[in-house]
Amino acid sequence: MKQIVLSLLVDNNPGVLARVASLFSRRGYNIDSLSAGVTDSPKYTRITVAVSGDDQILEQIRNQIQKLEEVRRIIVLDDKESVCRELVLVKVMADKKEKQDIIAIADVFRAKLVDVSMESVMIELTGNQNKLDAFLNLLSDYEVLELVRTGLTGLGRGMSVLKR
Repeated sequence: MKQIVLSLLVDNNPGVLARVASLFSRRGYNIDSLSAGVTDSPKYTRITVAVSGDDQILEQIRNQIQKLEEVRRIIVLDDKESVCRELVLVKVMADKKEKQDIIAIADVFRAKLVDVSMESVMIELTGNQNKLDAFLNLLSDYEVLELVRTGLTGLGRGMSVLKR
């Protein structure tokens, strides 16, 4: 199985995200990552979907999404021709000594400390999935109290644009 990242430009209408997501559930496909947000035009929303499957399933997914009325454009964001990023916020329980160790790990990854209390530290890190996974793997020796990941978002490199 391989993963692709699809970038969709859709009309900014109520329920469009639900219609895209329900397309996957109706057909029994799993979404690995999903993010949506405004664009430079209030008429459109950008939805980024990461999905896994074999070539036939991935092609079928692309074709089914393209059939949705509100979808204006769809492109595949591949590694060589795009930049994809994700954000993670992680809150870790830490005493005084552990805080120093956790801060050292965060520094290696150029992560930001966004909250420090007597018992915990919260770290923000942005990067590709491999970077975030490696960071979280190093934190596995500590007690993670909470963790949230935003899901992938991305843009094509250079002058490649997704516009209507």
